[in-house]
Amino acid sequence: MADTPRQPDTLDPLISDRGEGGEVHQHAADGAERLTTAQGVVISDNQNSLRAGAPGPTLLEDFAMREKIFHFDHERIPERVVHARGYGAHGTFTCTRAMGDVTQAAPFTEEGKQTEVFVRFSTVAGSKGSPDLPRDVRGFAVKFYTDRGNWDLVGNNIPVFFIQDATKFPDLVHAVKPAPDRAFPQAQSAHDNFWDYITLTPEAMHMVMWQMSDRTIPRSFTTMEGFGVHTFRFVTADGKSTFVKFHWKPRMGLQSVLWDEAVKSNGADPDRHRRDLWDAIDRGDSPTWDLGVQLFDQDFADNFAFDVLDPTKLIPEEDCPVELIGTLQLDRAVDNFFAETEQVAFCTGNVIPGIDFTDDPLLQGRNFSYLDTQLKRLGGPNFTKLPINAPKGCPVSNYQQDGHMQTANRKGRVNYEPNGWGEGPREHPLEGYVSYKAPVTGDKVRLRPESFADHYSQARQFYISQTPSEQEHILSALVFELSKCVEPAVRVRMVSHLVNIDKDLARDACDRLGIADLPAPAPAAQPTQTDIEASPALSIQKMGEDSFQGRIMGVMISDGFDGTLLKALEQAVTDTGAVLRVVAPRIGGATCSKGDLHPVTDQIGGAPSVLFDAVAIIPGDDNLASSPAAIDFLNDAYVHCKFIGVSAAADDLLDACGLSRDDDDGIFALTDAVSASDLLDACRSLRVWDREDQFTA
Repeated sequence: MADTPRQPDTLDPLISDRGEGGEVHQHAADGAERLTTAQGVVISDNQNSLRAGAPGPTLLEDFAMREKIFHFDHERIPERVVHARGYGAHGTFTCTRAMGDVTQAAPFTEEGKQTEVFVRFSTVAGSKGSPDLPRDVRGFAVKFYTDRGNWDLVGNNIPVFFIQDATKFPDLVHAVKPAPDRAFPQAQSAHDNFWDYITLTPEAMHMVMWQMSDRTIPRSFTTMEGFGVHTFRFVTADGKSTFVKFHWKPRMGLQSVLWDEAVKSNGADPDRHRRDLWDAIDRGDSPTWDLGVQLFDQDFADNFAFDVLDPTKLIPEEDCPVELIGTLQLDRAVDNFFAETEQVAFCTGNVIPGIDFTDDPLLQGRNFSYLDTQLKRLGGPNFTKLPINAPKGCPVSNYQQDGHMQTANRKGRVNYEPNGWGEGPREHPLEGYVSYKAPVTGDKVRLRPESFADHYSQARQFYISQTPSEQEHILSALVFELSKCVEPAVRVRMVSHLVNIDKDLARDACDRLGIADLPAPAPAAQPTQTDIEASPALSIQKMGEDSFQGRIMGVMISDGFDGTLLKALEQAVTDTGAVLRVVAPRIGGATCSKGDLHPVTDQIGGAPSVLFDAVAIIPGDDNLASSPAAIDFLNDAYVHCKFIGVSAAADDLLDACGLSRDDDDGIFALTDAVSASDLLDACRSLRVWDREDQFTA
């Protein structure tokens, strides 16, 4: 997908001349920026090493060359073990409802208060070089630079997790990562090691249902939810505690892609999610989420059907409504990816007064692990001095000193407390962080609470909450992934777990996997609650926004196209708050029927319809019916259930694809401004899901 080049405001003044060997040099004019070494020495020649004569060896004394290559050799720091592929942006959190009655947390003290934030989105399993659209959990981490210290809300786009205890995390990650002997597959869970581990870990079954759903192939960062995953505490200044779960609700609504779209998107534009976020900020469409909280007390926790401290469980919104308390807007891209997105250090242990932990065993382990990770990645304990990690809304004053990359040691003789010199900072009982006084008692043992033992009921609840279309997607995902497993016993074991979740799902999986007999249900510590009610809030299709705002319409044209019709479509797209991209056989443009050259953004071969949310086809003299790329463009749009607009000149292309506008409510005839508006109005529902029936029958 082609980038729109960003032109600098001014070009650096350059002077060109030729060196002694005839090569062209460009150097700075008077007053322009000079190229220097790290020590500030201006470099006279950045094209040639210092040599002993024209044909002679390079001299070791060339300090500029040695420094340049030395730094290049050390440019990379260890990538994150998980969440390696990420993308971030700056923004602002605005409190829309003061929460002083339940917490003293700085971002929520008064309505209208704004807090600077940095957000990093990520995939979990793949390396830094993996594509944006594997089937994977997405990280959704937010750093609040509050006036009482930094608070990190380190979450995912799924409200539950695979495991209940942090000691199991290394095994989970080892299982999903490339096998140690062959170093593949990359950024995917469709292999024996992962499913072998999962089928021996019943507590993962709820998360597996989410993982096999459309939640793990989101259309963009801007159309996915975020969750704090764990139960935390809100705490007031006088020590009153309220349990809280955090939810980020996207203003653009929920939207995912189909698996075939994801596969093709990764080939056409492996940076699709990064590009989408960058472009949205660049054109001023600040991505926005509302922060919601589920608040509940100990009585609710005691009477809820599941343990609120179990990270493999959620609290349905129907049982505990989500109350919106603030808005997050991302409005500034990073200036340097490495300095900000790559070096940002999130730690679940970074909390502020008013936010506290619970005894969730996975959260407790994360509090240890994240800090340890930053020490490894960023070289030492002073990573908090990096600008992206340093507090912005409050002063920092302590006696920490020395260490790798320390740049801010205190002046003077005092580096300890208490001291009798009357110098330096002191503790403050009234303003300082105070942990909630939770009573703790019990034997020192290794065990799992019995209240954590129901591994199938919420997995079932998630599945029955989906639409038939979404249930089919889950089944197809399971079949795809398990078909990649070489060992038949792994497939059978997984189906035995599905029996405990939904027998019809298990039978369909058996049929598509070629398993002759339905296996016996896997042993269950507790029986599945078959009477558990569906939760509509768990369905993307049920909770999707009725809006096409922020989406992308791809319009395919060719020479001789109807310019008036394209203009009408452009206006309809603009009125909807969407973005229009024009695709043509040549990137240099296409000539309309009046002979005017119209600019295009993409060339057909490099812009398949998987990159767009809806498409329109307005060909000219070349009806595109003989173009394989155009045929793929239309066929994919149809199979992916997208709304399609076609002018009369597109009939031959429709015929080449075996399609007719008369047989599908999602294909619109484009003739004028009214029909263009009708198409965009229909696009508000995003997909023609009924079309799937003919593909899954």
